[in-house]
Amino acid sequence: MWPALKQEEKEYSRLLREFEDLSRQNSTLKTDILDLEDKAAKIIALYDTTKEISKFLDFEVLFKAFQEKLKYYLEITDCKYLGPAAGLEQYGDYTVLPMEIEAQILGYLAVKGIKEQEMDKLQILSQQFLLGIKRAWLYKKLQELSITDSLTGILNRRFFEVRAEEEILRSRQFNLEFCLFLLDVDYFKTYNDRYGHLVGDVVLKEASRAIKENIRQIDLLGRYGGDEFVLLLTETNLAQAEFVAERIRKAIAAKMIKAYDEELQLSVSIGGAFFPAHAQDFKALIEKADQALYRAKESGKNKYQVFS
Repeated sequence: MWPALKQEEKEYSRLLREFEDLSRQNSTLKTDILDLEDKAAKIIALYDTTKEISKFLDFEVLFKAFQEKLKYYLEITDCKYLGPAAGLEQYGDYTVLPMEIEAQILGYLAVKGIKEQEMDKLQILSQQFLLGIKRAWLYKKLQELSITDSLTGILNRRFFEVRAEEEILRSRQFNLEFCLFLLDVDYFKTYNDRYGHLVGDVVLKEASRAIKENIRQIDLLGRYGGDEFVLLLTETNLAQAEFVAERIRKAIAAKMIKAYDEELQLSVSIGGAFFPAHAQDFKALIEKADQALYRAKESGKNKYQVFS
């Protein structure tokens, strides 16, 4: 065989091997690309979970939707949502992730049976769940702001009036009586003028807290304006109302309030009116309670008076 022909055969063999190597590499790359595309699609699907669970603002419905997604993407045996005060020591065989918003722990996501290789997916899904919780949490906060007083956290005047009108209708329907109190912090203007509005704010917050601690959950407490609070005691007669008024008055009088560098001792005056004995609509009840409050203030403060 001629030397030139032999050389060409060698070159052809070399090129053929290179072609086969490149074909194999190309095939491997195609497989890798398909794997990456599949992984990317799955990751995108994980992130799309937010769209699904963020449709819900009720937490129980939201968590149920999240559980379904979690069990679809991961092979787990159990998933629970634990409150912030839950005893985590009994969940030692669970993977527990804190659900935190604005440095506040709202609860914990506890997952059982998660495989090590699926922890990344769990982290992604838990973050999507947290976004859903945050949306529901912000919505709840917005609702609370619309019905509560921003300083004291009790009902604002507008919403208190709505609830009071509902109670009037209920009491009229079932032939019930209730008491309406107006409560005023004695010498509040003096505190504000002498110590400033920041101290005045503490006084109002502490007074509202003391009132709330001495009433039932079914009673309605609101801030009526300035240093005035309004309280509706449902299904309450004259003797019961006097007992509650005295309990509130004594609790506040016995309370030493620390407001910044000041220590203050407060008192409140209370005026009461009854439905249906004194009035049968909210405006008239407020007027009667206000007249009783005026008598309590004029007769020396730190007193309870009933309209007469």
